[in-house]
Amino acid sequence: MTEFSAPGFEIARGVWRHFAAHDITAIPEFVPARGLRVDLACLTAKGEVWIVEVKSSLADFRADQKWQNYLEWCDRFFWAVPADFPQEVLPDEGCGLIVADRFDAAILRDAPEDKLPAARRKAMTLKLARTAMRRQLQWLEPDLGDL
Repeated sequence: MTEFSAPGFEIARGVWRHFAAHDITAIPEFVPARGLRVDLACLTAKGEVWIVEVKSSLADFRADQKWQNYLEWCDRFFWAVPADFPQEVLPDEGCGLIVADRFDAAILRDAPEDKLPAARRKAMTLKLARTAMRRQLQWLEPDLGDL
């Protein structure tokens, strides 16, 4: 698992805290398919899959060439940025917007829902659960190595 940069981690932490208060779980650095790695993959109490891409700076956003490939793997897609981020550069069509700091977040624009097909939802839900369980096991039993 790769690490968030310090500013990116601070934003992700605020999103995690906000979502936890709304019964939404999140897992960082999730791979929905080969060649893709999302910053946060989330599962709502209703079983929706949300993806949140954290952008800590304009350079970080401009370097991201894969975000549109994430749309087919979620019901909703959000950008999460700090308060001083130039929001006008972010695509808004089909995307929600979250502003966050290390303590909390606010959803400024809800993401439109684009429901996953049932088979993909099941596959994503299972992959999210299995990834979370593997990570917990690695934390509890680090001598097992990468699974």
